[in-house]
Amino acid sequence: MPEMNIRFPDEAPVFDGSALALRFVAEVDGEPVVCSVTAEALEDHFGARSALEAELVGAFQRGRESIHRVCRDALEQTGGEGAALHSGLFRMDRH
Repeated sequence: MPEMNIRFPDEAPVFDGSALALRFVAEVDGEPVVCSVTAEALEDHFGARSALEAELVGAFQRGRESIHRVCRDALEQTGGEGAALHSGLFRMDRH
């Protein structure tokens, strides 16, 4: 399988209250792919003190590098079909 070109536009994530997650876009081979990171992951690993939007967005900003690294790995595993990042994936991140 050829290597995918994955990049993350510098855009703010979008709060998804029904899923208690933040959605963000990755570009996979030039095509936008919606990904998400759960509130639980942002609380467990990036210092969000609650599932309120402002707390989650702040935690996303603090953890952006790690979130993008884990997302890149997940996208490579799914063939670029999107990624829902939960807390357990960050426990595996050893960077």
